[in-house]
Order: sequence, then structure tokens, then C-alpha cells
Amino acid sequence: MPALSQAELRSLLPHAGNMCLLHAIEAWDAQGMSCSAISHHDPSNPLRQAQQLPAICGLEYAAQAMALHCALTSGKTKPAAGYLGGVRDLRLLVRRLDAVRNPLRIEVFQIIGDTSAYSYRFQITAGGKILLDGRASVFLKWEGS
Repeated sequence: MPALSQAELRSLLPHAGNMCLLHAIEAWDAQGMSCSAISHHDPSNPLRQAQQLPAICGLEYAAQAMALHCALTSGKTKPAAGYLGGVRDLRLLVRRLDAVRNPLRIEVFQIIGDTSAYSYRFQITAGGKILLDGRASVFLKWEGS
């Protein structure tokens, strides 16, 4: 499917302002999605702690990509709210994301999903190097439901 700009992807997320962490959707289909992000360099990133962005914050990047994928493949409007239900097999291969020079590439692959509960594998890379990966479950409440 076609790439989407930041303005288009913002219309599909319940987040606003700086909390919308993704920059663009590069590609997507029924099985998964690839997004890019540059907000890990932004000093006003709301997830920063003591002027650093710990690698664990990559979970929020992945969760936003999962929510976008669900919105695009379900044909529904944007989620009114989303919840990270659980994380498994998480590997953090760097300590900080703000120290990564290249743009982040966030890839999510749907394992299973229904109308409100979804399970994904995810991977975040930069410059061809894996920064973190794992599996996560997300629960979405859709607008109007």
C-alpha cells in the first residue's frame, strides 16, 4: 500500500503534538507496516528523562505503529484510546535512542488480531542495526464504540 505522510498518520492516532512520535509510514499491507521516526533526536520529546531517551521508550514507537496498522487494516476511524497489554521476548540492544544518529525504522508484523485485541512482533533498527525487538499485545478502543 502507499506511503503516508506525518499529517496523514497523525489523523489515525489518538496522540497529539509531540506525543505523535512517528514521522512517516513507508509501507504497509495486511501483515505489517514499516514506519520511520526522527523524534528520538528532538530535545522536546515527551518521553525524555534527564535529557536522554532510554531504549525502553522504543516500546511506545512500536505501539504507535501497531495502532496505525490496526486503523489502516480494519477500515475503522482512529482509535479513541490504546493500551499496551503485555510485552514478551523484549531485547534492548542499546541503552539510549537519542544517541542513535540515523532515523529509526519501526517494523511491526501482526501475529493475530480481532476487533479490539492484537498481537505483534516488532523490531526497531537504525542504519541496519537492531536496537530493540520483541512481541507485544495491544488493546484498542475505537471511536464510537
